[in-house]
Amino acid sequence: MTDSTHVKANATKTSKVTVEIEQDMTEYIERLDAYEAEERERLGMPEITRKPPEPKKVKQTVSVTDPESGWLKRPNKPEGFHYLTHQTIDARNGIIIDVAATAGNTSDNVPYLDQVDRCEELLNEMNIEVEGVCADSAYDTALIHKGMETRDITIYTPEKETSDSAKVKYKREDFNYNQETNEFICPNGEILKLRCLQRLETGVFREYRSDPKVCKHCPDCGKCLAPSQKSRKIQVNIFQDIVDKHHETDGSEEYNAALRQRQILCEGTFASQKEHHNLKRLFRRGLQAAEDHCLLSAIAINLNRMVKCMG
Repeated sequence: MTDSTHVKANATKTSKVTVEIEQDMTEYIERLDAYEAEERERLGMPEITRKPPEPKKVKQTVSVTDPESGWLKRPNKPEGFHYLTHQTIDARNGIIIDVAATAGNTSDNVPYLDQVDRCEELLNEMNIEVEGVCADSAYDTALIHKGMETRDITIYTPEKETSDSAKVKYKREDFNYNQETNEFICPNGEILKLRCLQRLETGVFREYRSDPKVCKHCPDCGKCLAPSQKSRKIQVNIFQDIVDKHHETDGSEEYNAALRQRQILCEGTFASQKEHHNLKRLFRRGLQAAEDHCLLSAIAINLNRMVKCMG
């Protein structure tokens, strides 16, 4: 069972400045490149040689007091400089078996696969097999679902809510997918063929497009295309089949039980740590100090629970 919570950094809001930093995504992009190459081989598409990714410059709010913290800005969370502690808990006994600290502006899913690997390594040493994992919708990403399939681990996570960005009447769900021909069919019976693969920062996608010549004379063109579009496109993550397969258990007794237990264990543990084990705020500065602090808090509550487990 995995979740994260915020811990206030030893830095005030008045210490914030906006700076331009280089965001190195080399390792992540290389992983996407490998997945794209596999999919191109599967589909019989020509290989593409891409240039090594250059560091991306982004503007970011940082603290001059503690530059390794991150500006937290999430719904129903206190805005300001924080760290996040990501904890994975053994569902049987409520023991915290992994702790990872990140800056407060880090997405919950970023450290997750590394956490799962550490947990597997730890438990395998005790001849314990990881039967399944459970997390909230923030972890419902295609790459995490792919990672769980590769590791042969069952995953229970609520489906992340998505919105169709198309500002037209015909939405994605109005198009039927033909699995045999690998094509989409529009409400008027026209075909959207697989045209290419798109590697974006959010993943690798199969892109299906309609014929512009057909769309031009379609009586429902205004319902399907924005004024700037000449044809309709639909993008599908290459791991969407895996995501859909994992969500087949949604609503089942096992799925509901796992989500209830995760909420009780993870949120209950964080509440207890903040009330009794000093997890509200940090006294030292820097990421390593934050991780030490969060780890000590986890050790404190683990000692109490281990005593109970031993009777």
